[in-house]
Amino acid sequence: MTNPTAPQPTDLLHECDARGVHRLTLNTPASFNTLSEAMLDALQLAFNAIAQDAQARVVVLGAAGKAFCAGHNLKEMRAQPELTYYQKLFAQCSRMMLTIQKLPVPVIARVQGLATAAGCQLVAQCDLAVSSDKATFGVNGIDVGLFCATPSVPLVRNMHAKQAMEMLLTGGFISADEACRRGLVNRVCGAAELDAQVDDLVSAILAKPREAVQVGKALFYQQREMGIEAAYQLAGQTMACNMVHDVAQEGVQAFIEKRTPTWRA
Repeated sequence: MTNPTAPQPTDLLHECDARGVHRLTLNTPASFNTLSEAMLDALQLAFNAIAQDAQARVVVLGAAGKAFCAGHNLKEMRAQPELTYYQKLFAQCSRMMLTIQKLPVPVIARVQGLATAAGCQLVAQCDLAVSSDKATFGVNGIDVGLFCATPSVPLVRNMHAKQAMEMLLTGGFISADEACRRGLVNRVCGAAELDAQVDDLVSAILAKPREAVQVGKALFYQQREMGIEAAYQLAGQTMACNMVHDVAQEGVQAFIEKRTPTWRA
């Protein structure tokens, strides 16, 4: 018998090119790409596989249809009104979100439409985000009596506390331009330019050595949770270890000699 909650091959499209650019596409537009149990499983499996790919360089996370992601599947949630089920579901979602942060390569959200509740959380959790000027963002679980607690975690790490709290308490939506001003997304453009803007970021990252990007991403998130003295200690040790690596030695020598580093050739 088929498990209706098991991820289907078409739920999440996964492509990878010769440059090590993985492209994941949420592909359940009829349900506004909700984070159903199956979709969470599919994302977790995909991110786990990327983490093991020594050739991976960048992940682009996009979606099909009008919405980027409308958050959790409320019909699934309402069908099992049990504390143990909800605890398991939110633990599953949190595990997937943390996997994005722990990936050794940057993850870029390609946001073409609505991103709400856990969908907005997904955007906030990605390292970078490029948005269509038609996209809107909200954490509106409060509208159905459910404070968006887990989305609040990355949201308040993207924008000022009072800005995040207003969204969480009122359920109000913000435009792509406002999301950019608040730090939720990096760039906003017309829909026709969305792929070009994403590719611009991808190309910029690919031009840098994978090793430096990997240690930099790990350091960025680890030091953010520390006090300033501990953060400086960790950052200094990270830079020292980075500096003795071949890529940094070659990069600095190339700068001194006014030539292109070999890892850019």
